[in-house]
Amino acid sequence: MTAETAETAETAETAETTELHVLSPATEEVVATVPAASAADVDTAVTRAARAQRAWAAAAPADRARLLRRFAAVVDDHLEELALLEVREAGHTVGNARWETGNVRDLLDYAAGGVERLTGRQIPVPGGIDVTILEPLGVVGVIAPWNFPMPIAAWGTAPALAAGNAVLLKPAETTPLTALRLAELALEAGLPEHLFQVLPGEGPVAGTALVEHPGVAKIVFTGSTRVGKGIMARCADRVKRVTLELGGKSPNIVFADADIEAAALAAPMAFLDNAGQDCCARTRILVQRGAYDRFMEILAPAVEKVVVGDPADERTQMGPLISRAQLDRVRSYVPDGADAVRGSAPEGPGFWYPPTVLTGLAPDAPAATEEIFGPVAAVLPFDDEADAVRLANATDYGLSGSIWTRDVGRALRVSQAVQAGNLSVNSHSSVRYWTPFGGYKQSGIGRELGPDALAAFTETKNVFISTEA
Repeated sequence: MTAETAETAETAETAETTELHVLSPATEEVVATVPAASAADVDTAVTRAARAQRAWAAAAPADRARLLRRFAAVVDDHLEELALLEVREAGHTVGNARWETGNVRDLLDYAAGGVERLTGRQIPVPGGIDVTILEPLGVVGVIAPWNFPMPIAAWGTAPALAAGNAVLLKPAETTPLTALRLAELALEAGLPEHLFQVLPGEGPVAGTALVEHPGVAKIVFTGSTRVGKGIMARCADRVKRVTLELGGKSPNIVFADADIEAAALAAPMAFLDNAGQDCCARTRILVQRGAYDRFMEILAPAVEKVVVGDPADERTQMGPLISRAQLDRVRSYVPDGADAVRGSAPEGPGFWYPPTVLTGLAPDAPAATEEIFGPVAAVLPFDDEADAVRLANATDYGLSGSIWTRDVGRALRVSQAVQAGNLSVNSHSSVRYWTPFGGYKQSGIGRELGPDALAAFTETKNVFISTEA
């Protein structure tokens, strides 16, 4: 769920650093310094993980499930500590950070419930019995982004562990603190040493080493489409499995027959949550012409009222962007004098940008088609249902979206016509840990979460046993 500045495994050469300096996005102060993993560190970690994985896979399923539930309980015991770490390193509002920690806890519990239910099948065949067996892949590499450091790391880690794999987690350079703490809590919960390791480091160094290592069976990457393509190409050389969750430019489609007030009041936080640093953000607001003026009358004051400020303040609704580079990127999409509805943001230290809704754009304008990854949305009018679907699909992405209408038939028709992996009707919900998540087109490959998450970290082995011998 990141943009071009996301955590990377770049092709470019770069000087290897030995330390990562973690900045507070709200103050620009250094809040921590952590050692950066080298390619040699990754190699050592893979060797240790492979050894731990063999013992883990051989353990009784009930024992693995019990340890994962214990891990969830330990996370819950440290919920406030982890949330405050997320506030410090990522600039998330404290309310969001608490939810994110709770999501990690709940996902570990959910994955634990699947350990003893990860079963194969008996398939009728002539002359014998045929069964399938789901076996763990081995060592899985998870490359997590900076925009949701904790939950997205858990999306890959929890089901991979539950399926009997070892996990090497490489967090983003800017947000390694919660990942490192989770690894400590895993040991405290009793998970075997080296089964779950965290490797903070630069994308071109630690990330590339993880992607290219022959001992890593699968890569789970969340980040930009550009970087995801590079990772996919590297993995192709070894036919290494990948799950990629990449960019988005999600539509928020509002028909004239919808509850316009509800749709307009819900629209701001649909693209301002996490300061817009979410590829599910509904940054293309498509409004039917007959409802456009009324929608904007409600939307404008709602945007202006959004509270932007100190992420540790319980009243804050939106915090800062992650970095100076991301702030510059967002600014580049909003020309001086652009027609827009704007909120307010603090001045001074910190990577602040005000909530912004652009109007009067051409449908093919960069701000209307490219992933900005900040608190900026574009409002575009449409004529009818066919026009709405055409605009919604006029992008390389297909991750999520929303449809606002009182017509059930229309809701179903448009849901089938919009090319996206996750849609909501009369709401903006996209992600639940018990339902599948992933994108169409250049928004990614594979699905995470949901009841099939564990199976994505297994190989299916077919065994035929003759009864005629």
